[in-house]
Amino acid sequence: MPALTHWHITADLDLFDSPACDRLATQAAAGRQLQILEQQDQAWLVRLAEDDYPGWIPISDRQHLQPASTVYQPSQHDRTAIEAAIPNAIAFAQAAAAQPNVYLWGGCLGPDYDCSGLVQAAFAAQGIWLPRDAWQQEQFCEPLASWEAAQAGDLIFFGRPDRCTHVALYLGDRAYLHSSGREIGRNGIGIDWLDPSADPVSDRYWQQLRGAGRITRSYQSGCDRFSTWLSS
Repeated sequence: MPALTHWHITADLDLFDSPACDRLATQAAAGRQLQILEQQDQAWLVRLAEDDYPGWIPISDRQHLQPASTVYQPSQHDRTAIEAAIPNAIAFAQAAAAQPNVYLWGGCLGPDYDCSGLVQAAFAAQGIWLPRDAWQQEQFCEPLASWEAAQAGDLIFFGRPDRCTHVALYLGDRAYLHSSGREIGRNGIGIDWLDPSADPVSDRYWQQLRGAGRITRSYQSGCDRFSTWLSS
């Protein structure tokens, strides 16, 4: 199969972080596009068109690919269009929280999400693409002077001093919605607070607070590409 040819995905796919295809990296919904970059053993390294995210798929997933009749072209969304979409993005995330779910590293299809997968899916459902990972989303957003400047629909970032490792969707009034893990979170989607006295989970994330960012545009495939390492 030729490299860099555009393919249409006809069924939901799991993408993995190595040719062994044993650790989930991300997921791709039917209807998206990808490019095949190389083959190794019984797996293909691919790159998703909408967010430039790489991953490995088993060659057996060939049955879920068809040559794309048209090549994906990113849509332009300015801040005005994004503001109009924020209520529906929040509603998407709240609806996901209302379904039984657990935290899933690499999950972005539902019902099980990771933190950045939920944020990306909420805006992608409105036709607005963001980068895939939390640290990419932090770099992509316009940074705010402080979290106190955040408005509903902005993103809140957490992690170490040197790197963002977690992202949440701000709801306003100090509340944020996120998919948090098993160790320090709730093992699924829930609401926590930018208030260390609210509860132990909110306190643990407060200790990792990095800041907030505003989405001012949509991701432009091929122009905004972030370097993402995958094992091989």
